[in-house]
Amino acid sequence: MASLRASLLLAAVLCALAASSASASRDLRSRPTQFVVRGRVWCDTCRAGFETPASTFIAGAKVRVECKSRSTGAQTCSFEGHTDHTGTYNIPVADEHEHELCESVLVSSPDTACAKTVAGRERAPVFLNNNNGVASNVHLANALGFEKDTPLAACAQILKMYEEVNDRV
Repeated sequence: MASLRASLLLAAVLCALAASSASASRDLRSRPTQFVVRGRVWCDTCRAGFETPASTFIAGAKVRVECKSRSTGAQTCSFEGHTDHTGTYNIPVADEHEHELCESVLVSSPDTACAKTVAGRERAPVFLNNNNGVASNVHLANALGFEKDTPLAACAQILKMYEEVNDRV
């Protein structure tokens, strides 16, 4: 009987140690201190205000990630980058910004014929903290857009396609 009691006590102690060890190792896991904001920059070749099959992505566009204080609205930091040949930007951002409002913002386009920002698509919010359920240090921003000075000739047919869809809905 004493042997059974000692065995049960030993088993209980081992289970408790295993549980506390697993819990401690999970809580001490390192969290990223640098984030990467990823997004794309496109050219609205049809001046539709949204991406169409004729839209193209802009290489070399300048984008800035800006963070502002939630309470005062004062800018706290900014980080700049450029899009690659696919129109994608990856901007490294240091530190946590849990108590700030951060956005990706269009700065400039290298394409002078597609350099005016699309209203409502010139900035996109991005949440830069580890307390939001996102496991990755890469945080995605919505696509940002510039528009052509004049629409492409093929755009009339493309936009007609969208009207046909709206008629069926």
